[in-house]
Amino acid sequence: MSTLAVSDTLIARDLGHRFDAENWLFRGVNLDLSPGRVYALTGPSGSGKSTFLSILAGWRTPTEGTFIAPAAERVNWVFQNPHGTSRRTALDHVALSFLARGLTPERADAQAQDHLARFGLQHRAQTQFRHLSGGEGQRLMLARGLAAMPALLLVDEPTAQLDPVSAASVNAVLAELAHADVTVVVATHDPDTRDACDEHIDLGKRAQDGGGR
Repeated sequence: MSTLAVSDTLIARDLGHRFDAENWLFRGVNLDLSPGRVYALTGPSGSGKSTFLSILAGWRTPTEGTFIAPAAERVNWVFQNPHGTSRRTALDHVALSFLARGLTPERADAQAQDHLARFGLQHRAQTQFRHLSGGEGQRLMLARGLAAMPALLLVDEPTAQLDPVSAASVNAVLAELAHADVTVVVATHDPDTRDACDEHIDLGKRAQDGGGR
């Protein structure tokens, strides 16, 4: 039996999950995830990384264990493939988060410019999303995700579809996320991405009886 509670702190105690009568993806996960830290979530395919992220997001209830999570509206998920509006500029994508919080267009643009600079995209502010490279698009999604001021930022395989140069540019900014007052969890197969994070969670060591999804 699992217990799901709500808090600004991420705590997992004896967390485990499986689908129906299938083998366990992972069991016995005990974690304390703190704001201002970036955590790499690793493990082979089928070890349950995406499932674990969905539990952290509050989208799925674990099969067993206790999980205390931030409120769902304060969770933001950056997916593996950058999803943006083709003809909107990079600035527009980030400024929208500030407009939604009631800032004037001028202040929203100024805040968005600061975020773009943080992710090395200040020179691409007026570039439409469709003209960004893969690495630039992924960095833009990270900038937009952080602009939403989440308590928890989930990042799923951010370099999986990128060439080595673009992947390196994304890994370089992941380390910078630790300076935000947000808990960041990055699911990855990339050892360079893992090394860019503060701490390492290996789900491969948590699996029991094999199997996975």
